[in-house]
Amino acid sequence: MAVQKDRGVPLSTLSPKYLHTNSTSHTWPFSAIAELIDNACDPDVLADSFWIDKTVVQGHECLTFMDNGNGLDHEAMHKMLSFGYSDKVPVNGVEPIGMYGNGFKSGSMRLGRDAVVFSRSKKASCVGMLSQSYLEEIGAQQIVVPIVCFEHADGVYILCRHRASLQDILRYSPFKTEADLLTEISAITTTWTTSSSGTRIIIWNLRRTSSGSLEFDFNGDRYDIQIPSDVYEEFSQSGETIPSHIPQSIYSLRAYCSILYQKPRMHVMIRGHKVKTQLIAKSLANCKTDHYKPNFLNKRIPINFGYNTKSREHYGIMMYHKNRLIKAYERIGCQLKPNSKGVGVIGVIECNYLEPMHNKQSFIENDKYRKTMASLAIKLDEYCNEIRYRLTKDDPAKTVEVDQISKRPDQNWVMCDTCRKWRKLPDGIDCGRLPETWHCQMNPDPQFRKCEMEEEVQDSDDDQPSYTKTYKLKEREDKRKSREKVEEDRKRWENERLAKLARENEVLYRKERFLKRKLQETVGSSPARQWTDVDTEDPSPAKNAVSSNSPSANGFPIISCVYSMADLTPSRKRKVSSEPQSAGLQQSGIQTTPASSPAADAHPPPKSEASESNDVGAHQVGSSSPGAKIKEERKGEQKPAKSGEPREGGETSTPTPPPPPAASAATTERATQFCRRLVKEESNGPALKILNQEPLYIDSDDDNVKCEEPPANLTHRWSQTDAAWLDKDYKSLYRAAVDKMAQLATGRAHLSEDDPDKAALGREAATDVAWRVDELVRELDQRTEERNRLRFQLKNAEVEKNSLSRQCEELRTRLRQEEEQKAPVLPRNGNSGDSDHLSRLIELRYNVGRLLVNLVPYLDLAQVNYECEVMDEILEQYLTCNDASKLNAPAPK
Repeated sequence: MAVQKDRGVPLSTLSPKYLHTNSTSHTWPFSAIAELIDNACDPDVLADSFWIDKTVVQGHECLTFMDNGNGLDHEAMHKMLSFGYSDKVPVNGVEPIGMYGNGFKSGSMRLGRDAVVFSRSKKASCVGMLSQSYLEEIGAQQIVVPIVCFEHADGVYILCRHRASLQDILRYSPFKTEADLLTEISAITTTWTTSSSGTRIIIWNLRRTSSGSLEFDFNGDRYDIQIPSDVYEEFSQSGETIPSHIPQSIYSLRAYCSILYQKPRMHVMIRGHKVKTQLIAKSLANCKTDHYKPNFLNKRIPINFGYNTKSREHYGIMMYHKNRLIKAYERIGCQLKPNSKGVGVIGVIECNYLEPMHNKQSFIENDKYRKTMASLAIKLDEYCNEIRYRLTKDDPAKTVEVDQISKRPDQNWVMCDTCRKWRKLPDGIDCGRLPETWHCQMNPDPQFRKCEMEEEVQDSDDDQPSYTKTYKLKEREDKRKSREKVEEDRKRWENERLAKLARENEVLYRKERFLKRKLQETVGSSPARQWTDVDTEDPSPAKNAVSSNSPSANGFPIISCVYSMADLTPSRKRKVSSEPQSAGLQQSGIQTTPASSPAADAHPPPKSEASESNDVGAHQVGSSSPGAKIKEERKGEQKPAKSGEPREGGETSTPTPPPPPAASAATTERATQFCRRLVKEESNGPALKILNQEPLYIDSDDDNVKCEEPPANLTHRWSQTDAAWLDKDYKSLYRAAVDKMAQLATGRAHLSEDDPDKAALGREAATDVAWRVDELVRELDQRTEERNRLRFQLKNAEVEKNSLSRQCEELRTRLRQEEEQKAPVLPRNGNSGDSDHLSRLIELRYNVGRLLVNLVPYLDLAQVNYECEVMDEILEQYLTCNDASKLNAPAPK
């Protein structure tokens, strides 16, 4: 192979095999046909019609493509048959689709092995050939393209330098004579076009399948070119019909050409019939316009969403680049999930900022493309949520089905066959019943009834705002209310917590004051004064049980007798006889002394200062602590003899230890409280009196007994006992403790006389028993408080449940009443006279429509709104056309 050089530097060459290699970029045959249509649609060619057909030349089945554009001269023909030459520029704001200078070569060689191009311009006609068979037969090492130019100066003649190219074309193409070439050139200017220029492409040796049949099906539909089902196995099994979920644009050239351009300006004829073009963004139902503002652009990109009115099984994103379809029905986001969300929704976007691949069937997947797809998925999800919210805002529980969406497009647009301008039709016109050829003078709108009128302005994508997402406003409102509710609950809980802390603080403050007061009383009493006061006590058996007790090693007394500590107002509580209680106490080994005891009345003792202070302290213990109060009876007491002096009956008095400290009062209170509970359960009495017939306040489980409100310092005892405390045998424990205390009290005197050490051990044992009783009573109080809290919560829950039930019943009743009262309301305009006039006018328009339907076949009366002037305009148009036809008609002879 001779190497061509430029200034001694070898030039790169192309092997003939590259023609086939280059064509493999088109995996889908329709994308190759689209490349040829794009060349005719570009602004430098400016064709308004494009024909696709199948023919037979010299026994070869051929595909023919023809346009009525500006045509090609010799130089333009040579660039078209070469690689990488693309000098297309925008014309009148229309961007060219071609950008790589490779569309014709890759597209034509994908459809067949050989192609010949006939072109007619204003000055000359050219014939060029790009053929793989030709290059193989001549054994070419480089790609050779023979081109012949016919001049039109004085007839048609061929330049001498083109004679070699003419001989190769006549020898290796189906056209064997020069006349055959001129015949094909003259076929460009046929009777169906007024243009004197254009281009015609004939491709033969069409690609065949492995079975030997053609790649296209020309027999299935005589007005279409289809891909048979057995070509692509993913369509269906051989011999079966193509599934309905596969869009027709995949296997039908007519369907593909109808959506090939976002806003078509050129008519495409397939096998003699015009393809019905459409504005894909205006042929949707429930159409909404959103915008995408990428950070690498200075303007917003409009996105139109709507429901497919033809087939709900065909949905996805239609992505265009410079008005040319790149990706069709691309499913994204919610449409990829196994649910009904996004089914039937089509999105239309023109992505001029993205870079398409060489075959123009996809985009280069860079960061811009990925960001765009992610944003489209979000916008699609928002549109589906908005449509669902608008359809279910009256009934949120309602399920939205795809079939419930309107099947009529929001707008009707049609393109004039004369001026190629798009006109908007009224809503009452059915585009499916329009004639195949439509012109501006057929427009019912008089403002756009002439081709000279500018095209009706569509919605400006730059000025038009995105649709209002009402569901987002509702979500924001719900979130705001939820935050307010949470804030109110937090404040309420905070207030409750502060109130609880205040109550606890008050209780602690009262305890602190009580303890300080007891500490002052204890410190203020001297041992000598206490000792003297004890000596004046009555030496009765009951009194000796308490006064003769020696304090234990830890300072607490040994309890041998429990007295009533209740010193409250009798009118606030229930009173019962204390005789059963006293008997029960005696049986339990607890010493009791009636208030009117003879021993007590015999010697009324004078009260000393120390005894009065002890009485006051005992009263404070009973009123400040929740237990019973120990109160020593000083009525009728005799002044005891001094230590060592003989008493009546020959007895010798012994020194009495000081009274127990204030810490023993709480233990005594707990024991008395538990004793009362035990005796109450055994005697089934709600109240009892002990010792001095003073009222004793107890808890009662009998709901039939009405109790008055307890004092604040006894509220922890004014509750029913929880059933959980029965799990422990408190009664047995208490009886054992009482028995133990009685035994210790009986042997105390003997132990004191016999062995002081054993007496001290006995006192310690009694103290331990007393603390155990105190712990049991505390646990009982805790269980009771927990039970009351749970009951209070249960009661509140029942109240809230009843309130919600009442509200639901009221809502059901109100809904029933509204449904019963709802009735169709007839529109009223003014008084009855105006209504009658409007009714007669509507009836007259309906009768006129019935007459016009026979004269205007495409008129659909079911879609006409008789309340507006549409019928009047249609009638006026018909009369005008009828009068014009009468004036132009020849006069009768």
